[in-house]
Amino acid sequence: MSVNMGIICVCVVLFMAIEAMGIVTRAAPMDQIPENKNVLNKTRPQFQSLTRPIDYTFKLPIATNSWPEGNGFAGGILDLGGLQVSQASTFRKVWCAYDGGQDNQGASVYEPTSLPEGFSMLGSYSQPNNKPLFGYVLVAKDVSSSTSNVTLKPPIDYTLLWNTSSLSTNQNSTLYIWLPVAPDDYKALGHVVTTTPDKPSVDKIMCVRSDLTEQCETSSWIWGSNDINFYDVRPSNRGTQAPGVRVGTFVVQIGGNSNPPSISSLKNLNSISKIMPNEKQIEGILQVYSPFLFLHSDEDYFPSSVNWFFSNGALLYKKGDESNPIPIQQNGTNLPQDPNYDDAYWIDLPVDDANKENVKHGNLESAESYVHVKPMFGGTFTDITMWIFYPFNGPARAKVKFINIKLEKIGEHVGDWEHVTLRVSNLDGQLWQMYFSQHSKGSWVDSSLLEFQNDTTKRPIVYASLHGHATYPHEGLVLLGKNGIGVRDDTDKSSNVIDMRKFVLVSADYLGFVEEPAWLNFFREWGPKVDYNLDDQLEKLKKALLIKKLKEAFEKMIRALPNEMLGEEGPIGPKAKKDWSGDEI
Repeated sequence: MSVNMGIICVCVVLFMAIEAMGIVTRAAPMDQIPENKNVLNKTRPQFQSLTRPIDYTFKLPIATNSWPEGNGFAGGILDLGGLQVSQASTFRKVWCAYDGGQDNQGASVYEPTSLPEGFSMLGSYSQPNNKPLFGYVLVAKDVSSSTSNVTLKPPIDYTLLWNTSSLSTNQNSTLYIWLPVAPDDYKALGHVVTTTPDKPSVDKIMCVRSDLTEQCETSSWIWGSNDINFYDVRPSNRGTQAPGVRVGTFVVQIGGNSNPPSISSLKNLNSISKIMPNEKQIEGILQVYSPFLFLHSDEDYFPSSVNWFFSNGALLYKKGDESNPIPIQQNGTNLPQDPNYDDAYWIDLPVDDANKENVKHGNLESAESYVHVKPMFGGTFTDITMWIFYPFNGPARAKVKFINIKLEKIGEHVGDWEHVTLRVSNLDGQLWQMYFSQHSKGSWVDSSLLEFQNDTTKRPIVYASLHGHATYPHEGLVLLGKNGIGVRDDTDKSSNVIDMRKFVLVSADYLGFVEEPAWLNFFREWGPKVDYNLDDQLEKLKKALLIKKLKEAFEKMIRALPNEMLGEEGPIGPKAKKDWSGDEI
């Protein structure tokens, strides 16, 4: 054993001993915080004087004042069917907690201000204090022709759900949370909040006719404890055809209550396509918001265009006739076009070794993004998904405390489809969120937490992880595991960059005239399935670890990896994935 390896092993043993004695503790991962909400600190001093991210209002660094003409995109007001809605994103702060919640920085509650003439509030807004103020709530106006079946009515009363006087947390006042009692055949879409026990006026808020509402569900956790929790809400049914509209309000749930929220979402009764961007507007959006994709400085397996992959020897295999693969024609015109997902066909690299190695490493110059445009939240948002193709996904690396291990075959497979999604409001044309695909799942990130290129374009930045190509909003190490043991996703800002404004529009069903490339309708796998003995792989890899406890933890971590990382198996194409017609996972 080398001197360096001996030093590492001694350090690992000391670290584990110190940790076992309780001297070293770790912060809980962010994705575990909602499972342990009793984080209101009863002994911390007052923090009202400290500046938090919430004290700053975020504004996109990109000018979005004008778009090509056409349709109702970015017009400020949408008609959902006798009910007009507009986004209110200027707020008056009602209440603030200074601890608890995400990063233990508390949360704030607001009510919208500067409503357009004739529009009414549907509910209050809340967000964590660990990010800049950036959000909206919809406000509404009755434009129906009926006088007996109006779309909006005030509540008949209020129910006091909770007040925060019993919570031992630092707060600027006591918050009283009220649920509107809706008239028959109407629904409440949000809460009214006050800092006194006096009931608010029934004219403060409006309830919406039931046929214009949908059931909603809790989404991200905002703040709370075991006694009370604030959640963002969204329509339960989401997808390209789903009419549910996200209102932007929050819901309060008492204790461990996991029942459906006490409020509802909106529903769009009108045609979704009328308020979506036309082709010119899509081009305008992509010119403004298309990100720069930075690859890792040590990346060996670069993206390419699909046509480069085909024209450089990619082969189509058929089950039962594996000895006679067929060269794939330009644009995939000889690929099977039936929408079946089975193992009857698959794509693979060229047969000859030299060309195979060449194709595996891709071709950065030819790389382009493939754009799918779809309505979301009843057409109040446009999701623009930008797909990138890599001919090969390289082997993964693991981190076991202070030791890095190359995982050889684990993580390798032919063909790799990754994507980011821009979520743009059809009301104001703003980029509100981006979705980053990360192996078998991913995450939504608010625009206020994105990085933007420091030049005249001010466009968002995306980082692709080394070999695995998962996408992230910031550079650095993301460890897919816990307690210092997991698979490494490393990103950095290298000179290898893709300007994703180089795009091809491959699908936008609502436009009716976008010609989809033949390869998009290939529903089988873009790589072969190659089984290897995982036990043999593990035994070889565990030799780098001299401590039994680390060997066991490492093996447990490996066996818990997603299936696509435990065998050489190509992915299905973009159109075969669930999020093609649904919301991102």
